[in-house]
Amino acid sequence: MSTETAPAPVQRPAQAPERSGLPSWAIQGLVSLSAIVLALLVGAILIIVGDDDVKTAVGYFGAAPMDTISAALSAVGEAYKALAVGAIGGIDPISESLTQATPLICGGLAVSLAFRTGLFNIGAQGQLIMGAVLAGYVGFAWHLPPVLHLIVAIVAGLIGGAIWGGVVGLLKARTGAHEVIVTIMLNYVAIYLLQWLLTTTTFQRPGRADPISPVVDANAQYPQFGDTRLHLGFLLALVAAVFVWWLLNKSTIGFELRAVGANADASKTAGMSVGRAYVIAMVVAGALAGLAGTQQVLGTDLPLTDGVAASVGFDAITVALLGRGTPLGTVLAGLLFGALNAGGLQMQLITQTPLTLTTVLQATIVLFVAAPALVRSVFRFLPKDRGSGTILAKGWNG
Repeated sequence: MSTETAPAPVQRPAQAPERSGLPSWAIQGLVSLSAIVLALLVGAILIIVGDDDVKTAVGYFGAAPMDTISAALSAVGEAYKALAVGAIGGIDPISESLTQATPLICGGLAVSLAFRTGLFNIGAQGQLIMGAVLAGYVGFAWHLPPVLHLIVAIVAGLIGGAIWGGVVGLLKARTGAHEVIVTIMLNYVAIYLLQWLLTTTTFQRPGRADPISPVVDANAQYPQFGDTRLHLGFLLALVAAVFVWWLLNKSTIGFELRAVGANADASKTAGMSVGRAYVIAMVVAGALAGLAGTQQVLGTDLPLTDGVAASVGFDAITVALLGRGTPLGTVLAGLLFGALNAGGLQMQLITQTPLTLTTVLQATIVLFVAAPALVRSVFRFLPKDRGSGTILAKGWNG
């Protein structure tokens, strides 16, 4: 009987997963651009389905199929041409796009900062409203010299939003209350509080029975650029983005916020105060949303009404998601959504395409951005980024 043993199998070193030579931010940017393209394709399908000329041509498709194709291409081309012209087709459209983007950028920064700290801030709407309430009150009830009046009104708006956000952070730190539930409830509190305030003699415009405040004094209004609606608030939004970048990447507090967002338990073990980080993050986030409120009531909607926030606070969530929680990405996402909002009005006016299509585009863009695997299944040429993930996966510990 042979005693020879079989040779041991040769172990081959595991092959490293393929990685692209592009940096992570570039790959994520390509995925976001691809998501926008897919959203435009979905919008094109909706335009075709709802166009009357296309429906008519489909009726005799068998006899003249090119008529249907021509009508479909014409409908999509005219709609998107009107969208582009309304967004970037001149000084006025560009200024309107920037005006629409201004509060979205600040609101998006408020949500993004909370994301990076592991918090899901659904309360930008309420924080914006409280900022608008205090800024609006100072704007129409106080009478101060130029410049000083605007500064005081802005500070009041920052304080209003910071307080509303700080309540969330404090409850999270002291009681463990989930920030999603608290912020949603505080949104309703802010909405109904504003509606009640506009029925009081303090806030209601004299001689009016509808819920509207006096017009903000000229000294408290954001200076406008030329004959457009674009105002100084846009520059403040850019300054806010730079501040958030500095806070997160260049300050000790920002390091703690990012550490807590990455792993709260490890941060606590390392000696960091997780509760303190939550409070700071929500106070700053609330102040950013309050800044968006000042841009509404001191810039574009001078009287304070119950619709002063519109849907900015909720749109800010989609802006933050599309921007992947980074200041630069949030600015770019805010500019895109602002352009869609401004261009959508022109598209509806020229082609009678419903304005709600732009909302569908925004929602579809975020849907694809949140599902990068789906985007890559369509655009197979996109490089893979093993270390990337959605902002919800990387920034929220909920």
